[in-house]
Amino acid sequence: MFEGRCYTESWPLRTAFVISRGTRTEAQVVVVEVAADGVTGIGECTPYPRYGESVESVLAEIGTVLPSLRQGMTREQLQEVMPAGAARNAVDCALASWEEKKRGAQGGEPVWLPTVQTLVVAEPRAMAEAARKAAESGVTVLKLKLDQHRVLERVAAVRAAAPDCQLVIDANEAWSAEGLPELCQSLADSGVAMLEQPLPVGEDASLANFSHPLPICADESCHTRADLPRLQGLYDMVNIKLDKTGGIREAMALAEAAREQGFQLMLGCMLCTSRAVRAAWPLGSQVRFVDLDGPTWLAKDVDPLRFAEGRVYWT
Repeated sequence: MFEGRCYTESWPLRTAFVISRGTRTEAQVVVVEVAADGVTGIGECTPYPRYGESVESVLAEIGTVLPSLRQGMTREQLQEVMPAGAARNAVDCALASWEEKKRGAQGGEPVWLPTVQTLVVAEPRAMAEAARKAAESGVTVLKLKLDQHRVLERVAAVRAAAPDCQLVIDANEAWSAEGLPELCQSLADSGVAMLEQPLPVGEDASLANFSHPLPICADESCHTRADLPRLQGLYDMVNIKLDKTGGIREAMALAEAAREQGFQLMLGCMLCTSRAVRAAWPLGSQVRFVDLDGPTWLAKDVDPLRFAEGRVYWT
């Protein structure tokens, strides 16, 4: 039924993206196009080495299902033959894009979503200056990427520079269990609204040992619905990313299941183009925190959405 192809793109960043586990200067994405009946759908994913993915491995994985797409494989069948991850995400989003265009659906409701703006790991003064500029541009929620060093100093610097902004923190697994309860209390006392993935996957059982003074969100520890039972009593929130769930289909199912099990929701993305943000858009109105600022880090975007005043606008 579908003719399909996949290819890679490399998008230079406007500035280095620094988190606890390293630095990136470009976004490498894999794009899938499917075509039938004169309509073409497009999907995008960002392979992530943290999850054992590379551009080469994702291309190879997608290549295994292209023959089945030509024979009419459905999105439901796709869930059975491909594991969750970036490769399935690109294919699922391409098929979803094709379905929307075939129906003539308008995928852009609501017309805008709020989004956090990320501040990467840097010296406290540099993070404070970035926070000041973001706040002056209208951003109301700042996401601080932090490693294990000078945590409270960096938070205090950002808070002083942007006193009216809500702050969330993403440690990307960089912290340790020792002293974490006290650190969480200090962050809560500083007005931090949420802490994302403080401990490495596999060590997060320590989160059950103390009452959380602020919500703690699972990112690397949560990929699909299958992870939710293990996260009970450890996390208060889950970060849903299409590259982890393997597409919008499982992402929607994860959101529903997580809500039913008492988790708050966050919607995130990798470093990506606006195509990937459009694919995640249907979840935007269902979550407490929207983190879709990935395209703002690109020096140049494709079919760009408009980002302004802490919002992303469907265009």
